Amino acid sequence: MTIGLRGRVLLFFVAIALGAIVALGLGLWFGYHRHGSPEMLDAFIQGAVASSFGILALVAWIWFLFDTHVSRPIEQLASAMRVRTHADVAGDIDPSQARYLGDLAEAASSATASLAQSRNSLVEAVARETARLSSDKTKLEHLLSDVPPAVLLCTGRHHIVFYNSVAQHLLSGPKTPVCLGRNLFDYVNDGAIRQVHHRLLEAALPDAVVEFVCTSPCGSRRLAGRMRLARDNGGDAGAYVMTLRDVTAEVAAYARRDVLLCEVFEHVRPTVAALVVRIGGDESQDGSPSMSGLKDDVEKLDATLADLATRFDGCRADGWPMAPVDLRELAVNLQRLLASSGIPLEIEASALALRCNAFDIVSLLGHVARKAASAGDVNGFNLRIREMNEAAEIRLGWQGRAVSDSDLKQWLSDPVDGSPGGLPAEAILAAHAATIVPDREGSLASISMSLRPIQHLKPAPTDTARSVVYDFDLLSRVYSERIAEARLDDLTYVVFDTETTGLFPERGDEIVQIAAVRIVNGRRVPGEAFDMLVNPGRPIPRSSSAIHGVTDAMVADALSVQEAVERFHTFAKGAVIVAHNAPFDMAFLQRRETELGIRFVNPILDTVLMSAAVFGLNEKHTLDDLVDRLGVDLPESQRHTAMGDTLGTAEVFLKLKQVFQARGIERLSEALAEVKRYDRLLQDINQTTEDADTA
Repeated sequence: MTIGLRGRVLLFFVAIALGAIVALGLGLWFGYHRHGSPEMLDAFIQGAVASSFGILALVAWIWFLFDTHVSRPIEQLASAMRVRTHADVAGDIDPSQARYLGDLAEAASSATASLAQSRNSLVEAVARETARLSSDKTKLEHLLSDVPPAVLLCTGRHHIVFYNSVAQHLLSGPKTPVCLGRNLFDYVNDGAIRQVHHRLLEAALPDAVVEFVCTSPCGSRRLAGRMRLARDNGGDAGAYVMTLRDVTAEVAAYARRDVLLCEVFEHVRPTVAALVVRIGGDESQDGSPSMSGLKDDVEKLDATLADLATRFDGCRADGWPMAPVDLRELAVNLQRLLASSGIPLEIEASALALRCNAFDIVSLLGHVARKAASAGDVNGFNLRIREMNEAAEIRLGWQGRAVSDSDLKQWLSDPVDGSPGGLPAEAILAAHAATIVPDREGSLASISMSLRPIQHLKPAPTDTARSVVYDFDLLSRVYSERIAEARLDDLTYVVFDTETTGLFPERGDEIVQIAAVRIVNGRRVPGEAFDMLVNPGRPIPRSSSAIHGVTDAMVADALSVQEAVERFHTFAKGAVIVAHNAPFDMAFLQRRETELGIRFVNPILDTVLMSAAVFGLNEKHTLDDLVDRLGVDLPESQRHTAMGDTLGTAEVFLKLKQVFQARGIERLSEALAEVKRYDRLLQDINQTTEDADTA
């Protein structure tokens, strides 16, 4: 075990004290044997003991002064220089803490200031040179974020290196958010993908593309994919690019048509065959077919065809390009179309979505409106869209003459764009399994149609990711069989914090909020966060709400503690857990392990202990102190909120990790061994907190 500076200085003064005592003893022994007498022996011994205590007291006093004014300031100065050198901490070094070290503090402050200035100059130069590249990169990210298929780049070990927002929405579930570095097979079944990947590796053709179909883990969705090996693969020959799209609806549509066609043959052909038999062999006495039997078969055939026709209407739209459309947007597009013809349109639309071909529906309504305007003296139209009997009722009304059934039938047979051979309006209606009927309410004439299925629109979350997430360094990451032997930058970390009803989980206190962020390849991944209010199943004390701001009303409809812990367990899978005073937060999670049938086997790093290893035991190690000491930007409004404290802890951890690495601590096992030396500090902190709360 390495002895620190203060320990070595202490040993040095102990050696001086022992040497002085030994020298004193030898001198008294020599003097006693030269001129002493037996009567003087007790006096010599008493003098030696008294002198020894005096020497010990003098040396201890000098050591205390040296430790206070030299050793401690040197360690503090070294820590301050390390964090400013390796953790990008700004700010001058306080020279007052090393006022007895001469010009050393001023020299250290000058050196770190010069380093910071040089670093800032370099950063500015690099920023200027890379501004154009960064701008192009941002544009490409925005373009890729909304590319219709889900796009993923994976390593040869099937770990995710890149994904766009479509992939995030397609593959994420409430308990399994898509995250960098996670295994692809957490989100899709592996059979087809492993087989296709193996074929590409065997073919060794960099431009080969293989198409496949896979399913979600629960089998509820079918995904059509295309895969090819990545050319620029960072040394990972098995890395591949893959696109996925959801074809569940398409497969279901084809299946419905297949079933319908099969039933046509199964039900219609036997009836037709029976008719043939009756007409050919079942004759009455005068030689004519039996009319009663023939009538029954015809009625049966007619009923079968009517049923098949109804079901076919439901399938006619399956082959048309359709997508969910906000009907308010559809109304605005119709308003613009009619405005180009000088026809005003007033809109009253509910927040409904409908799967349809928006362009065709707008063209159909515009066609009917123009026909109605030309047929009578119509100054303007109003469009009302509302929910009616689980369908969207679209009613186009105007002041004037009502439309007759014959006129409407003629309008619907005409092409919507007015060109010969163009798409007729009735074809659009048939594709959407809808009909238009004329109506009149007082002096207001109208035409209306109903479309389904509908869904109610909800406000989009403000934090919805609209960009791509990637870290191409993951392609060259070295994976260790034993996580303890992995390099610190090769690990994935989940930094988390909780807010609770109190300090004692063993007495029934529970979590009311939990938040976490992920750190991959030494960088926090934007967008990969976990933030959840939790219903503790018990009242939240006012004293606790005053600290973290979470009230009973805020958690009334939140998930239960069990559900929150289970989801966090999934989020933290395969990662090193990081927290500030981790035993406190982990106690609330681990007490649910048996109940949920899970275990938190993740390695744990505590920023309190990391701080003690960097700054020593004489400094304060609260999160507020570390945030100030390391120059972390954490607004006061975010303190004592789960996400705010999590973000602060994450930044503190990254800076402390850099200092660890600068001291030669490169692997997780070395970091765990270093912080283990300060376990007693956490016990003291928690005991002090418990005593204060009890008091």
